[in-house]
Amino acid sequence: MDDKTINCRNCGQPFTFTVAEQQFYQEKGFEHEPVRCKGCRDQRKSTRGGGGGGGGSGSGPRQMHNVTCSDCGQETQVPFKPTGEKPVYCRECFNKHRGDSRF
Repeated sequence: MDDKTINCRNCGQPFTFTVAEQQFYQEKGFEHEPVRCKGCRDQRKSTRGGGGGGGGSGSGPRQMHNVTCSDCGQETQVPFKPTGEKPVYCRECFNKHRGDSRF
C-alpha cells in the first residue's frame, strides 16, 4: 500500500491520502476514499453544524420546517427536513402514536 494523491472535489487542490489513513479507513469499514481535503472537510462540517455527534450547541437557532401533520392535517413545524418517505406528525399526534408502540 502506498500514499495516494487525490484531487479535492471542492477546491481542486491535490491532497495526500496516507497509508495510515487508508488503514484507518479499512479498519472502520469505510468503502470510499475521501473526496475532500482536510480544509474543505472541516469547512463543510462547520457549515453543516459540526458534523457527527449531536447536540447542536453553539450552532445558533434550530432551523424549523413547515409541514402538514400526516394524521390530523394540522399545520406544524418540525426540526428536520422531511423526505416524504415517512409520515410526519404534529406534537399531539406524535405523542399519540409513540404511546401506541411502547408496549
